[in-house]
Amino acid sequence: MTEGMSDEILDGNYRGWADRVADVLAKSNSSFTYMNLAIRGKLLKQVVEDQIPTAIKHIEGKQTLVSFHAGANDVLRPNYQAELSLPLYEEGVKQLTEAGATVIIFTVIDKVEGKGKTATLWHQRFSNFNENVRKVAAKYPVILFEAKEAEFLNDRRFLAFDRLHMNSEGHSRLANAVLQGLGYEFDPNWKVAPPPAKKKNKVVKFALDLLWIATFLIPWIWRRIRGKSSGDGRSGKYLTPIRWPK
Repeated sequence: MTEGMSDEILDGNYRGWADRVADVLAKSNSSFTYMNLAIRGKLLKQVVEDQIPTAIKHIEGKQTLVSFHAGANDVLRPNYQAELSLPLYEEGVKQLTEAGATVIIFTVIDKVEGKGKTATLWHQRFSNFNENVRKVAAKYPVILFEAKEAEFLNDRRFLAFDRLHMNSEGHSRLANAVLQGLGYEFDPNWKVAPPPAKKKNKVVKFALDLLWIATFLIPWIWRRIRGKSSGDGRSGKYLTPIRWPK
């Protein structure tokens, strides 16, 4: 999410909600710098062990805002173990707040379109994830952004074709939600829900489902079988603080 998938591509990178927020924050601070360590597909343990130490090196003694949103990839894995992941999530928040950063965290939309075992499992796992995030938010000095306050963003019209990451409109709306929460200038239209979607022709829907399975689901399963990740071999967009906008 924070890498920016699947927003528009600028200078070879996805733009994303965090870049959009940085655009606004930079307007009020001539010395503003920005990092983005996020990498698609990374698990919570990798974020806590690899990305957080890098971030902390640049936090101490500076007024720093850090977005921490990790763990959703763990929840999606078949072998997900909540008893291991949830305490690790708290450890990540603890390290960042103790380093002196202002930390923002997120719950996620825990309802998906459709019914059946998959939808039920998704709801159970992500509801549990969200409850943990709320408990952590009550324990540490963080800023919590609640997905339940904008559940309409689960509309597929705000999602990319992979049905997992936001499209450009989704990233824009999330960026404005964050800006509002931080007290910066924002577009109030981010809160306007779209009109009811028109029902797709059954044949078209079936064809799109088949295309989604072939394009995203099967490759995802194949990576899991081989122990691979979409983030393998990738690095964060901005590994050191850079002047922003570039």
